[in-house]
Amino acid sequence: MIPSRCFIQTRSCVGFLVGEGRGIRCSRLFLTLSSASALFLFNLKMYYIFRDNVRRLLNISTIKIDNIFFLFHYKITMVLLVVFGLLVTKKQYFGDPIDCIVDAIDSDTIDMYCWIQSTFTIPALTGAVIGEEVPHPGVATHDFMKHGTEETKSYTVRHHKYYQWVVLFLSLQAFMFYLPRYIWRSWEGGRVASLVGELHLPVVDPNLRQKRLSVAVEYFTRYFHHHNIYAFQFFFCELLNFTNVLGQIYLTDRFLDYGFLNYGPRVSNYDEPETYSGHDPKDEIFPKVAKCSFHKFGPSGSIIRHDALCVLPLNILNEKIFAFLWYWFLVVAVITTLGLVYRIATFLPTFRTYLLRGRSRLVAKENIDHICHRCYIGDWFILYLLAKNMDAFVYRDFIQELGQHLPDKEKVS
Repeated sequence: MIPSRCFIQTRSCVGFLVGEGRGIRCSRLFLTLSSASALFLFNLKMYYIFRDNVRRLLNISTIKIDNIFFLFHYKITMVLLVVFGLLVTKKQYFGDPIDCIVDAIDSDTIDMYCWIQSTFTIPALTGAVIGEEVPHPGVATHDFMKHGTEETKSYTVRHHKYYQWVVLFLSLQAFMFYLPRYIWRSWEGGRVASLVGELHLPVVDPNLRQKRLSVAVEYFTRYFHHHNIYAFQFFFCELLNFTNVLGQIYLTDRFLDYGFLNYGPRVSNYDEPETYSGHDPKDEIFPKVAKCSFHKFGPSGSIIRHDALCVLPLNILNEKIFAFLWYWFLVVAVITTLGLVYRIATFLPTFRTYLLRGRSRLVAKENIDHICHRCYIGDWFILYLLAKNMDAFVYRDFIQELGQHLPDKEKVS
């Protein structure tokens, strides 16, 4: 028994089936609109999830336990790598990661095989004339890959195995740039946040304000000259940042088959109008079209080779991501080096006194000099972090009370 009205999928947009006096309305348009609406709602949901996650990553805590040099690693660089990794996974914008063309083999089979086994190009032919010498940059017939013959010139073949792991590699890099921050937060243990409490606010209840000040002064008086380990733990994490950025440059070069160290300058030189010819370095490392050889048994049992042309649409994005990362890693490495120079300078007592004066402008110069003269470098480091987090007027009162309660100890380091 067929109901008088129902929706069914047909080849026509709207059709009628008449039989036994009952009409059936068919609406493929309804199904199409429903699918489009579901896809739109899904993309909208993914957009809000992506936006909220990025906002959470970009959120800066009100209590600062590090410096601007640290921020470039665990906040800016990590967020950039996470965003790049998410962009690479957006299939609706860049299509399938690989599409291969070959006769006599199922397209899904050859796509999966070439995705797993890698593709290859000939870097020496990336500057050849397209349509005359080669069909695509770096792609040629099997004869070009022969070695040791007099008839055919010998060419080096470059295999591309990285593209399966770009997302995981970027995710690993993001984790590595956050790792020193994670270690420092574990070692820091919320000490600065406990000392500051509500004293970073400009308006605080007077009783609460005095209570928090008394706690901070008592703590600093009790543990005076016992903060060097705390400070050197942070200095170690700064050194870890420097080691990490250099290590990431090396690992990226290894990941791209030793093509990353000079990738940025080569791309910039090639993109200049007067040198816009010859070998494109982007096609050498990130080819848009590459070859893949698939071997199988023929009808007689002999081995037959099938050469597939594979389109790699994600390389349109990968070439730009890694060109940007080349310059970004260079900037981060230079900034981190300046941070290490700054850190070495803080071992000079005069420089430490100068920095603390600049951070606590409302405090009398004599009070700062009096306290810095007695401080170890660890004590100075804690005072500097408190100056960054406390309200300026509160910090002035804190220094005045601290100067009255500090034990009469001479500075050693």
